[in-house]
Amino acid sequence: MRIWVDADSCPRQVREIIARAANRAGIEAIFVANRELPAGAPSPVTFVRVEAGEGKADEHLLAHSELSDLVVTRDIPLAAALAARGVRVINDRGNLYTAENVRERLSIRDFMYELRSNGLAPERTGRFGRKETKTFADALDRELARLLKSRAR
Repeated sequence: MRIWVDADSCPRQVREIIARAANRAGIEAIFVANRELPAGAPSPVTFVRVEAGEGKADEHLLAHSELSDLVVTRDIPLAAALAARGVRVINDRGNLYTAENVRERLSIRDFMYELRSNGLAPERTGRFGRKETKTFADALDRELARLLKSRAR
């Protein structure tokens, strides 16, 4: 069991929470990015730098994640591909992506993209504050507990 992180756009606070949770649970956390990330995360954290290019981190995550793993990403198409394989996926806001709900989220994402590209919807950048950080931490703890419990069976 490992925690995989699509780290290119992952907020610093979320990376720190993941590192602490992995350390506490004795689970390897693997941060995948196409750029250098700030060092200083405690063991058992591993950084994998993939070559620059669209979707290279996604390809690595798809190729290496397993059913017993948890993946953290805000990339909805990646989440859809992983959820279809049965991998547990959460985003940096603590939302769980499942095979049942990810298609709807992908559809909404595509619809909003079309609206924005036609000038019909404003850009939205939600604030990432204490509430979002706590929501993510709670979701991470919940999903890790589920995976650890299923691993013990």
